[in-house]
Amino acid sequence: MKHGKPRITHQREVILEELKSVRTHPSADELYDQVRQRLPRISLATVYRNLEFLTDQGLVQKIEVGGRQKRFDGNPEEHYHIRCLDCGKVDDVDLDRIQSLDKSISRTCGYKVIGHRLEFMGICPECSK
Repeated sequence: MKHGKPRITHQREVILEELKSVRTHPSADELYDQVRQRLPRISLATVYRNLEFLTDQGLVQKIEVGGRQKRFDGNPEEHYHIRCLDCGKVDDVDLDRIQSLDKSISRTCGYKVIGHRLEFMGICPECSK
């Protein structure tokens, strides 16, 4: 059994770089198309596997929205998202985390709150036209 920090392979490095180069919160399929420009022989399964690894390591965020394809965010810091109900696009919300929410929930139901995810929903500017 290996100990220490897991190795960031060249493939993982390229996937992470490509994910951080966009703010579009791509699906694994979209990121696969992007990564193939640099690594033509990479498989979709490898991209999926490495995205799961990078998520487990806390280097990327997996955005899971009900009934939709998972999306990935190269910004691992906790932040909020807004999703377009028409086209499914996901954007960051420029809003400070509401720390008092964790404390309020903890007081209300007795849980030790570790964190929270809050997703806003609406219609994006492109779909509103």
